[in-house]
Amino acid sequence: MLELYIANKNYSSWSLRPWVLMRELEIPFVERLVPFGDNMEANAFSSFSPSGKVPCLIDGAAAVWDSLAITEYLAEQAPQVWPADASARAWARSAVAEMHSGFQALRECCTMNCGLRVQIGSYSPALKKDLARLDELWLQSLFRFGGPYLAGQSFTAVDAFFAPVAFRVQTYEPVMSEDSLLYAKRLLALPSMQDWYAAALLETWRDEAHEVIARNAGTWLNDYRVSVC
Repeated sequence: MLELYIANKNYSSWSLRPWVLMRELEIPFVERLVPFGDNMEANAFSSFSPSGKVPCLIDGAAAVWDSLAITEYLAEQAPQVWPADASARAWARSAVAEMHSGFQALRECCTMNCGLRVQIGSYSPALKKDLARLDELWLQSLFRFGGPYLAGQSFTAVDAFFAPVAFRVQTYEPVMSEDSLLYAKRLLALPSMQDWYAAALLETWRDEAHEVIARNAGTWLNDYRVSVC
């Protein structure tokens, strides 16, 4: 049985990608959650992850780390990870690579923090550029491939890679087109995303570095996470 090591569901956008992909495609796995935060033990991930980071997939003697590498590893066993159509598959791989290596301002200004609702204080030029590109990318794909998912009728890896962005849209309510907002809501409504969200709200672990980023983003309107005494 595949084992997927992840971190806190409230914060770990990288962990969400393979987790939601495997859940939506019904690829069996055992979840291993190792939390990080202010009281995290040094090198807590190093016992199972060669990079000392999550996510990390364990398949017998094989360890596969990094969300993109995990995705490609899974695709060798489950072709439905990528779209069947060659054109859609090429587009999906390109969009995944862009998400994996880009959108730095969005990451830095709007960290994933599932339980919060935040009113953005100000949109920097870099954040505006990232949001405009995100909007363009989503609208282009939904029009080109007909939806309801980015590469067509089926949920694939490209949707999994943008799943953390859907949580960011829920938290920060950025200015985007109506069609893009509807796509984000579609992802948020998936049973797997609802399960992830419910678990995130119940976590009591806090990481001050992530909390600072969220505080710097703007005004906190609501915090739906379980209170920590």
